[in-house]
Amino acid sequence: MKIAIASDHGGFELKQNLIEYYKKQGLMLEDLGTHSTQSCDYPDIADKMAQVILSHNADLGILICGTGIGISIAANRHKGIRAALLYDDFSAEMAHKHNNANIICFGGRTMKPEDVIRRIDIFLHTDYEGGRHQQRLDKLDD
Repeated sequence: MKIAIASDHGGFELKQNLIEYYKKQGLMLEDLGTHSTQSCDYPDIADKMAQVILSHNADLGILICGTGIGISIAANRHKGIRAALLYDDFSAEMAHKHNNANIICFGGRTMKPEDVIRRIDIFLHTDYEGGRHQQRLDKLDD
């Protein structure tokens, strides 16, 4: 599975922590930026990630801003994107099981790295159920 990761300045530190953690686990995350704590606009970061996912250059995206809220809203403006803010363990499971999210979002200023890592792992180890859930997802892009 190819995973891309990106953040604005508010999520930069958490992004770097995740890249290092998963590198030690043998999983390389493709870093789409930002590359510093210098202020930048989360809609630009979300747009870049959406294009990577929609062009099938990554299977999953991880987006981070200060709270995860703004960047998830921006990503969801793109047809075909299902960005989910994983604010607890249950939402991490359901985002994959029922919503088949293709981007998962986190808050760099509101979430601890160990909680984010656990939620990513829950998401990655949960299967999408399909069935009635797919019918609902199809309505999103109609």
